[in-house]
Amino acid sequence: MEKRTAVVLVVIFGGLVVALLSFSLLALAAMERGGGFLALAGFGNVGVVEVKGPIVDSESVVEDLTYFREQPQVRAVILRIDSPGGSVGPSQEIFAEVRRLAGEKVVVASMGAVAASGGYYVALPATRIVANPGTITGSIGVITQVPNVEELAEKIGFRMNVVASGPSKDAGNPFRPFTEEDRRVFRDLIDDVYRQFVEDVAQSRNLPVDEVRRIADGRVYTGAQAKALGLVDELGNFNDALDLAAELAGIDEPKLAYPPRTPRFRLSDFLAEGARSLVRNAFGELREQLRESAAVEYRLP
Repeated sequence: MEKRTAVVLVVIFGGLVVALLSFSLLALAAMERGGGFLALAGFGNVGVVEVKGPIVDSESVVEDLTYFREQPQVRAVILRIDSPGGSVGPSQEIFAEVRRLAGEKVVVASMGAVAASGGYYVALPATRIVANPGTITGSIGVITQVPNVEELAEKIGFRMNVVASGPSKDAGNPFRPFTEEDRRVFRDLIDDVYRQFVEDVAQSRNLPVDEVRRIADGRVYTGAQAKALGLVDELGNFNDALDLAAELAGIDEPKLAYPPRTPRFRLSDFLAEGARSLVRNAFGELREQLRESAAVEYRLP
């Protein structure tokens, strides 16, 4: 029995050593944002930052933009967009970081299949915007949808008791009728965000606010239509955007560079996985020891 206990202790302490070593390696990787080893490996001079899918979070895109802004060998950045839009806050955060980057380096937005609403918003501060003729873009507007399940709740006998600090705190409650006061609250919210969107388009594209408001009724446009309206600068694909970025930045031989895919490290996840691993190892070793102890050797007389 003492031998088994010793084996289990060795497994546990060995697991702790491996866990601590893994922690150290991950911490070093998480801190590596300087790109020194990437530069030695032939790091390029035109960075590529991708905005794909619905925009619900800005963290990774902002990190990538910041990363290239800090790389002296990167003289231009292509913002590759394939997004139907998303939340207002994250779109504005990416917008602000693209504007900051464009103040220091050439930024060319390259639109793929779709770059609409928030997907168009993030392209606005770029030095130039390139879209395919058939790219779906525009959709300059804001929308919110408030569901109402009052009748469904009545059928299943569900009731929602609400205690709120003020009448507007409960605005949009799906378990009661949508009142005119609710509509006013949401209308004020939508109108203000819409005003911000229109003003950013007008300033970024050097267009009169009234002209932008006329075409910003929420509809989508093709890339060709958007160019005619002054919403984009050029028609072309990713390679055209690369050529344009190289020309604007004075780069003779453009070489693409992508941001390092550093694993996003969270201590809580690491500790939880380490604990699970230790438990699995310990119980696995105990299971093997018990299996050996329970084994019966049969011999013929």
